[in-house]
Amino acid sequence: MQDTTAAATAAASGADTAKLALLGALAVVTILYIIALVRGVMAQRAAGRAADTTPTPLGLGLGFVTNFFDTLGIGSFAPTTSAFRFLKSVPDEKIPGTLNVGHTLPTIAQTFIFTTIVPVESKTLILMIISAVAGSWIGAGVVSGLSRTKIQLGMGLALLTAALLMLSSLLGLTPSGGTALGVSGPMLFAGMAGNFVLGALMTLGIGLYAPCLILVSMLGMNVTAAFPIMMGSCAFLMPVASAKFIRTGGFDAKAALGLALGGIPAVLLAAYVVKSLPLNVLRWVVLVVILYTAYTLLMAARSAKRATA
Repeated sequence: MQDTTAAATAAASGADTAKLALLGALAVVTILYIIALVRGVMAQRAAGRAADTTPTPLGLGLGFVTNFFDTLGIGSFAPTTSAFRFLKSVPDEKIPGTLNVGHTLPTIAQTFIFTTIVPVESKTLILMIISAVAGSWIGAGVVSGLSRTKIQLGMGLALLTAALLMLSSLLGLTPSGGTALGVSGPMLFAGMAGNFVLGALMTLGIGLYAPCLILVSMLGMNVTAAFPIMMGSCAFLMPVASAKFIRTGGFDAKAALGLALGGIPAVLLAAYVVKSLPLNVLRWVVLVVILYTAYTLLMAARSAKRATA
């Protein structure tokens, strides 16, 4: 009995050490990202592409609202895309970069919170995060070189995918998950492969949260374990993906700063004060908005193709 207890204590201690190492690495990534972001914003101003990079009250409000509900599980990419297109505040070709650059810091804040309070097996967590980062590195390189029409088409299809995933969740068609806090062997490999693809798709504007939640459930894991996995994946992959968007200038500095500065206090409020809300009605509203935005993007891409022809 004493040996079993000692082994369990050692395993828990090892898991805590791995998580601390992960959060330490994330802290370093955060510092490097902030330096890169400041340089990128200053480069845009120096080049005359963004004379004013001061976020507007509307931009800060958008960052607050989208990241507040993101922390509660709604997701931020699809609603933000819809808002950008409705307000005509960000060119379509710069939306993927602006989403990744702007939502990075709020997502990092979420990761520090949920990785600390939600239990998950460390090996599964770390390997799935690494897979997502590798996917985002490849995906960002592809997306940053796409034309406006191809980005419109890609975002439209990505939003349709997000809408289908949200609909399946609302109708109770997605797996409910199991009790495991980690996986190994072929299941772990499947989880890594799935997260690699999700990391690549995220750079095109499809959020990782909903599909990652479904992936974790299909692996037989406890759905709560998805929160540190999906948030940790985004927290590490978004700085990697954003680095390419920042280097190529493929983002709107004013809008991105609004998302970042408005989003951080929203994350803290949602995680520590509100914690949960009845969100089903809101999810249906968001679903309708996403479908409409996907339709407008696909129609814009179709019109552009016809004009070119």
